[in-house]
Amino acid sequence: MLTLTWILIRIILTSRHHVSVLLLEMFSSLVVAVLGFFCFSLETNASPLGPPLLYGPDVALDGHVVEFGCRVLRPPGEPLLLQLFRQGLRSRALAFYTSLDGSPAVFPMVVRRASHEGNLECVASVQNNSRIQPSVSPPHRLKVLVPVGGATLAIRSREEEFFEGERLVLSCNVTSGNYVSYSWLLDDQPPPGPTPQPGPAPQPGPAPHHTHPDLLIPRAGPQHSGSYVCVASNRYNDTEVYRAASPKVMITVKELASRPDLSYAVEKQNQTFSARVTCLSSRGTPPITFSLLGGAVLLARQTSEQGPSASFSVPLVPDAPPRRLRCRAENGGRVADGTETAVHVAPVGGPVTLTYEYITAEDFSVTAVTFFCRVAKGSHPRFQWFLNGTLLGPDAPAFYTLLQPSARQSVLLLPVDRRSSGTYHCRVSDLYDNTTGVPSGKLYLDREALNRLSSAVVAMVFSCFGLVIACVSACCCAGLICRRRKERLKPTWTSEVKGVVLAFEEDLDWEEYREKAEGLTAAGLESHLQEALASEEEEEQRPENRETQRRTRSDEENTEP
Repeated sequence: MLTLTWILIRIILTSRHHVSVLLLEMFSSLVVAVLGFFCFSLETNASPLGPPLLYGPDVALDGHVVEFGCRVLRPPGEPLLLQLFRQGLRSRALAFYTSLDGSPAVFPMVVRRASHEGNLECVASVQNNSRIQPSVSPPHRLKVLVPVGGATLAIRSREEEFFEGERLVLSCNVTSGNYVSYSWLLDDQPPPGPTPQPGPAPQPGPAPHHTHPDLLIPRAGPQHSGSYVCVASNRYNDTEVYRAASPKVMITVKELASRPDLSYAVEKQNQTFSARVTCLSSRGTPPITFSLLGGAVLLARQTSEQGPSASFSVPLVPDAPPRRLRCRAENGGRVADGTETAVHVAPVGGPVTLTYEYITAEDFSVTAVTFFCRVAKGSHPRFQWFLNGTLLGPDAPAFYTLLQPSARQSVLLLPVDRRSSGTYHCRVSDLYDNTTGVPSGKLYLDREALNRLSSAVVAMVFSCFGLVIACVSACCCAGLICRRRKERLKPTWTSEVKGVVLAFEEDLDWEEYREKAEGLTAAGLESHLQEALASEEEEEQRPENRETQRRTRSDEENTEP
């Protein structure tokens, strides 16, 4: 048909007539329409093929035989070709199966990690019918597990021995295996963190698993020293676990030497004095090199292989100015300098004084006594206390307490009871030479004597009491005398007035008295008063008025209680 069409087109093209051109255009349109209809009919006759379904295990062991299945949900009724591919690699089929009646395909195969790890897909196509397009199943993820083996431990940070504060990095390597998790053991226990936490030690438990093969400790400490083991493992379907443990690797984290403390003891031999100086670090891994410095001058140096301390001998001169010494410690990590200490010696001398203080209760009774023993001179004194001439030592009854708040003073605390009664004194000698000593005075302690009032106190109390009584008595007598004087003056005046009132009250002419009172002036007041007094005296001289006064006084005396 295409050949015929091409011949017609050549005939028309060879014609030079105008009609031939029009016929050519019409014929071309017809040919295009026929071809389009033919292609459409081919596509319409091709029945679609639904996507197949691929199923099988998600995890498989490397080298083991597994089966996968693939089936078409709506088979076309024609023979089907089912092929298994790795996604993205259609050039090589992993397995294939021909289904004549639409039955599912079964793909048994030996799984290899290099070939089958990843996404698998099943491609279904109709044999001998190119009009039906092939279809592809959704991808199926397959994990091929290789059992772990050949674990080894490597130190990636430094050597097997290093100082604290540095970083420790260990790596666990395996010769075979995938999907591996790693755990670490330090002396058969999970290793601690970078810094130890306060509180009780953690209980042993399973080591945590990590997917990263490295163990990182940013700041290792002495607690991270020990034997390390790396355990690599992987799991198949939660039923089989494969493990591989590395050989043990010993890690030693050394302690840095701390600041050394300086202490000394004075020694005397044949009138020669020396100081036994000890440099001590609270921590540090031996060997530690200790240096004794006097200012900036190195006096001695010593390396300790066993412990964090060293001792030196320094000559001393009695009563000389103190020497400023300090210690230095180093064990390869860093240098640690201690503080300066004054080293000197001064023999005991001067007076030894013994004083005391009382401790009283709420009722002012003495319950305890504190003795103080002080020495005037001495750099290393030894204090000894005596009760009735017996040394108070460890074998004595423990009814007392000894304190030494300073180098030149000792304190003895005593309860006041029958055990503590007696005579006390102290003795001070040199700590390095006990052959000579300076005693103090003696003090007697007695409970009854302390709580008994002295005669002077009793006399003072009674004197004060008598003085108070005398003052009260004097006040009472003075008040009584004053009262009697007042009572003696008061009755005379009142009786006279009452007698006058009784004698003349009825005879008074109140109108005349009022007129006279209104006529009184400030200028004539005194003369009227004198006249009134003179008239009263004359009236008293009369016999009848005297009798009236006598009766009035007798009545007042009878009415008084």
